[in-house]
Amino acid sequence: MNKIFTFFLLLTFGLSQAQELNCTVTVNAQKLPNANQSVFKTLETALSEFVNQTHWTTQSFKQNEKINCSMYITISSNNSDQFTATIQVQSSRPVYNSSYASPILNFNDKDFNFRYTEFESLNYNPTSFESNLVSVIAFYSYIILGMDADTFLHESGNTYFESAQNISNVALQGGYKGWSQADGNQNRYFLINDLLSPAFAEVRQTMYNYHAGLDMMSQDLKKAKEKIKSALLNLGKLSSSRPNAFLTRVFFDAKSDEIVSIFSGGPSIAITDLVDNLNKTSPMNSSKWVSIKY
Repeated sequence: MNKIFTFFLLLTFGLSQAQELNCTVTVNAQKLPNANQSVFKTLETALSEFVNQTHWTTQSFKQNEKINCSMYITISSNNSDQFTATIQVQSSRPVYNSSYASPILNFNDKDFNFRYTEFESLNYNPTSFESNLVSVIAFYSYIILGMDADTFLHESGNTYFESAQNISNVALQGGYKGWSQADGNQNRYFLINDLLSPAFAEVRQTMYNYHAGLDMMSQDLKKAKEKIKSALLNLGKLSSSRPNAFLTRVFFDAKSDEIVSIFSGGPSIAITDLVDNLNKTSPMNSSKWVSIKY
C-alpha cells in the first residue's frame, strides 16, 4: 500500500468518525386506504427531522461528510395510536476517487410495532425507554454509523455498536418484539450481538478488506479485484463452522449484486475457487453467482 493511499484511508476514517446521517425517511401507509394519511406524513417529517438533526456522535461534520442512508417504513395495520409495520434500512458509502456509492446495509426488520400520536415529540434518552418508535430508529442510526466506520478501519465501529447494544438492552423493558433472543433468530437482538461477538469477527474483517479493495480500483483494478476476492474467501472460513449465519446473510443482502458486477467485467482473475466458495457461503444467492463471467 503506497503512502498516498495510506493517507487517504486515514483521512477518510477521520471523516467517517465525523460523519452523521443524510437519511431519507419514507412512511408508506397505502395498505390503510381509509386511514388519516396526514398522520403518516406528520410521522414521516418528524422521523426525518429526528434522524437527521440528532447528534449521534460528539464530532463536528460537514454536509458532504454525512452517510447517505434510508429508512422505508411500511405500515400494515393500526388500532388507534398502535401501529404494526416493517422497516427497510439501507446505507451506502462512496468509493475513493469515483462517483460510485457502495451498498453497506440492506436490512428488512419485520418486527416493528410502535405507538405514535400525531405531533408528539420524539426524544432519545440512552438511559431509559421512551418509546419503541424512538428506540428502533436510534438503534438503526447507530448500526448505520458502526457499519460505515468498519469499512474505513477494522472494527472502528465498536463505539457505535455498543450504543446500539445499550439501546437494545434498555428497550427490553418495553416488551416489544424484536429485542429478545426469544423473538426469533434474525432480529435486532441477534444483529447487534453478532456484530460485537468474536465468533463473527470474519464478517467485520471482510467488511474492511472488501472496501479497502474497492478503494484501490482507481489505482489498480486487477489488484483491487484480487483483494476483494481474498476478503470474500476469508468469509468462507466462517461458513465452515457456522453455515448460513445470520450476519453472513446480512452481508450478502447488501453485497450480492455488487459482487456479481465486480467479477463480471474488467481485467480477468482466477475466480473458479471464488464462485465455489460463494455457493457454499451464500447458497441463497446461487442464481446470482452462476451469472459471474469466467
